[in-house]
Amino acid sequence: MTAITDFTVRAADGTPADLGAYAGKVLLLVNTASKCGFTPQYAGLEELHRAYEQRGFAVLGFPCNQFGAQEPGDAAEIASFCSLTYDVTFPVFAKIDVNGAGADPLFAELKKQAPGVLGTEGIKWNFTKFLVGRDGQVVNRYAPTTKPEDIRRDIEKLL
Repeated sequence: MTAITDFTVRAADGTPADLGAYAGKVLLLVNTASKCGFTPQYAGLEELHRAYEQRGFAVLGFPCNQFGAQEPGDAAEIASFCSLTYDVTFPVFAKIDVNGAGADPLFAELKKQAPGVLGTEGIKWNFTKFLVGRDGQVVNRYAPTTKPEDIRRDIEKLL
């Protein structure tokens, strides 16, 4: 299986962002949205990021507008919302598709490694979370309803 840290994605400004910069870290990758019932999870994700960042952990956010058009903004609007509303300091990348023919290759690999309820075909909704070990492989997948604080114990095991 391909390591998640072997992928290059787009930063919020559209420039290439090499996930190799996170090699050897424990990661939590999340498809996010600013106008979703789960949006308050940004606070919990930020809390995890701050609590464990010094121990080799990072949250990586990937805005997606595929579910109920709940991420309609452009990169600047998304960044402003995350910063002003939830004081987000973890990286939030460019808006992507996570399902369908246009799905970002990173999310295709995440779904392949941790299929979930809909199999490798899809992610059910915003705030699906993928926990990745230091080896770059998916350790677990969490439903949108799983609160960030409920993942704390799994993160600590990997750190």
